[in-house]
Amino acid sequence: MTATLQLNEKAYGQLLREALPHLIRAAEDYDLLAAELERPNEVEASSMEERELAELLTVLIEEYEAREFPVRKSTPRQTLLHLMEARGLKQKDLRKLFGSKGVTSEVVHGKRSISKGQAKKLATLFHVTVDLFI
Repeated sequence: MTATLQLNEKAYGQLLREALPHLIRAAEDYDLLAAELERPNEVEASSMEERELAELLTVLIEEYEAREFPVRKSTPRQTLLHLMEARGLKQKDLRKLFGSKGVTSEVVHGKRSISKGQAKKLATLFHVTVDLFI
């Protein structure tokens, strides 16, 4: 069971009238609500009503960003290449893990997918979750 928020309706209503939060359908709406969220508070400690409005604006902004700027998931190969670069590893450094020079080359160049066994070994090597390579 969740607790019901006890807001001062008059104070919260005034904040809503000033901010006019609404679904964001265009960049202009996004800019307006983001500016409203970033507006510095005149009072040191935010009231419960101000915090509630900030949370509402954050939800609206995050929903718009998720819709307009989706984060694309990296492929297992892209993840491998990124981790290799970050660690300064070369293709030859993974030969033992993949079992041969040919298999290593095929995986690195995207001609062969990463097997579940290889994904487990890569996850251990890079200290990441195995699902990044599957």
